[in-house]
Amino acid sequence: MKNTVLASGLLLSTLFSSVVAHSVQAADYKVDVEGAHAFVEFKIKHLGYSWLLGRFNHFDGDFSYDAKSPNQAKINIEIDTNSIDSNHAERDKHLRGNDFLDVKKFPKATFVSKSIKFSDAENAVVTGDFTLKGVTKTISFDVVKVGEGQDPWGGYRAGFSGTTSLKLTDYNISYNLGPASTHVEMGLHIEGIRQ
Repeated sequence: MKNTVLASGLLLSTLFSSVVAHSVQAADYKVDVEGAHAFVEFKIKHLGYSWLLGRFNHFDGDFSYDAKSPNQAKINIEIDTNSIDSNHAERDKHLRGNDFLDVKKFPKATFVSKSIKFSDAENAVVTGDFTLKGVTKTISFDVVKVGEGQDPWGGYRAGFSGTTSLKLTDYNISYNLGPASTHVEMGLHIEGIRQ
């Protein structure tokens, strides 16, 4: 009898572990960079008269998300700073240099979330550590859930869009761009494939 109870307990424990593992796995997503369904963009004012726009062409990341427990979500992003692209070769060369990103010394920028707070089914504030040019700061940004569901190829996808503003001097970027250009606006637009 004791052996039967023990065996039943082990069976239930195994089944429970399997269900938990499956549910965790079901909430894990890989950012779809291969299909180019994700973008890291930036914009900064030029002399206060117009916007200069650009993006980072190479980055990677993953996130976890479950609509039943959205505040348990997490996200990790790694950006190749050398891939900065403002559609102007000479300017990009300057941006990669010591005055700005210093990509030879700091080839990666990263973001690792610490908390995600949804105010409703679509809107959230994400807080985490952003590291750029050797400096790590805790930042927060607004995120909107774009949608989730089956794709035409038998997979399941979810997408989010977020924006934040970064003060350049916080990250040891002190090059004088004028009083209208002290902050850069960052946009993260990601679509993930459930693993």
